[in-house]
Order: sequence, then C-alpha cells, then structure tokens
Amino acid sequence: MTVKALRAVAQGHNGLGAFVLQCKKMDVHYCDWAGSSKGMNNFIKSVLPKFAAANPKSNSPSLHGPASTPSSSDTTSTLELLRDASGEKLKRTNKAVTSTSASVRGIWSPYHGTGMVV
Repeated sequence: MTVKALRAVAQGHNGLGAFVLQCKKMDVHYCDWAGSSKGMNNFIKSVLPKFAAANPKSNSPSLHGPASTPSSSDTTSTLELLRDASGEKLKRTNKAVTSTSASVRGIWSPYHGTGMVV
C-alpha cells in the first residue's frame, strides 16, 4: 500500500497578499445654506453617490455642519488623494533621494583635489 501526499496549497493567515484599504472613513464639513459651500453642495448632490458606489470598501463620507469649502472638483480630488494614501505618516525630506547608506564617493566639492587651470 502506497502513501499519497495531500494536495493542498498553504494558506497565509497574516494578511499578506490582501489589500487593506487604509482610509476607512472620511469626514466632510459644509454648510447647507451659505454661498461658501456651493461647491460642496454640488458635490453632495452630483458626485458623492458615484464616488460612494465606486468605493464600496470605504464608508461614504460622513457629512458635518458649517465650514467654508472648495469647489466640487477640488473636493473630489481631495477625497481621491485621501482614498489612495498609504496611511503612512508624512515626513519632510531634505534630499531628493533617501538612502540607508552614505555615498561611497563622499561629497563632491570643487575645492578638493587638484584644480584645473582656466
């Protein structure tokens, strides 16, 4: 009698390979009657239902009371920016390239080494 191996694929249980949306809830502040919230009211009436239907995993924005707001397109771009964010805290960088190790050559300066005669 021969022994056969089980034909099963290992299942990961640590969430690796599954995308977890970082943005769970968005709060939007607006005013019902003021002219400064004209763009937000337009966004709520026309764009918000489409945005909520396109992003079912995140709760639709919870809407709050008085605040001055940008236009409807600015609100849409801000919500998309928040939706697509990684969730990592923003850090200010002073250099264009961030590296874990220092440069092998060191810092270049025109005052090091032999100068060129002009």
